Amino acid sequence: MSEWPARILLLALMVGPAHAHDALHDERLPTIGQAPDFTLVSQDSVRVSLHDFRGKVVAVSFIYTYCTDVCPMLTAHMASVQEKLGSAFGPKIAFISITVDPERDTPDVLKEYAQSFGADLKGWSFLTGDPAVVHEVGRKYGVIAKKAANGDVDHTLLTSLVDPGGILRVQYLGVRFDLEEFRDDLLSLLDEAR
Repeated sequence: MSEWPARILLLALMVGPAHAHDALHDERLPTIGQAPDFTLVSQDSVRVSLHDFRGKVVAVSFIYTYCTDVCPMLTAHMASVQEKLGSAFGPKIAFISITVDPERDTPDVLKEYAQSFGADLKGWSFLTGDPAVVHEVGRKYGVIAKKAANGDVDHTLLTSLVDPGGILRVQYLGVRFDLEEFRDDLLSLLDEAR
């Protein structure tokens, strides 16, 4: 691991540690607190806010389209979970992927990226915006991002689950989390809201 990614990971853990869970199957997921709201621009150039998703379970992740390693892996994993959610995906469960490279990730670039992974855009939004605003959203979720001279962005990879009431419940650090557990957590938050 190069010096920057190691520092970013250390900073992320100090700023806002990921809250994984050890809940047994019959236990509720932990409650972290109110999920930070935001308003950014979608792949369709429409303003989108987290509060627009109230009533749905939402997975919020941070990626960038020029990434050649972990971001495409995370997006592919989420696309496979999207398929396993069936008819709940879109009307009851949504994904939001926020770029950490808003200077290059325009709405058109994000739309092409989404399509390349088979993202169902009826339930999955890819967001960008003013770099300062995007940086602040990332910071509120515990994501630290630093652009390298070659254009790559070293960043913490966090996926956050937000319940239908807008409460942040759990965060997955990295890309190697259990996809079945991720799917089950999404569904358990949906069941909780009934």
